[in-house]
Amino acid sequence: MSLARRVLLGSNRNGSPRRYRLLVPPLLFLAVFAAYAVEAFEVSGGVVFLAGDAAVVGVLAAAVLAYRRAGLALAWASVYGALLGYNADHYLLGLSGRPLGERVAALVGPDGLAFVGVEAVALGTLAWVGGAAAARAAEALRSRSGEAPSE
Repeated sequence: MSLARRVLLGSNRNGSPRRYRLLVPPLLFLAVFAAYAVEAFEVSGGVVFLAGDAAVVGVLAAAVLAYRRAGLALAWASVYGALLGYNADHYLLGLSGRPLGERVAALVGPDGLAFVGVEAVALGTLAWVGGAAAARAAEALRSRSGEAPSE
């Protein structure tokens, strides 16, 4: 497997199925959407360029996935799913004075989706680097102590 493919798609040393990792981005979307909908997460401020709680959830999930040897693409998708969950709450539930069609059109507008994509690439990359570095450090500690790697 080439280095680019391993970085983007991840590696799996013991051959266990990775398909369950693909559930993480939609589950993050639903969890963040629900958290904002029931006001477990809230936005503190007027103009919001980055939803803090959604970003934290996405970054933590991306770092854990990177630690578990998932690829950069899944880290990006995880952060994107979390941030999109906030956007769905904002547009679908927060703009209740507008017709549903207009709210959905605002949610799926290309400019908003691209903006969230740029945020997801930046934050997902940072989270992936942190998670991958933690995995390497843990592996180095295990090799020094003589333990077999868990993953």
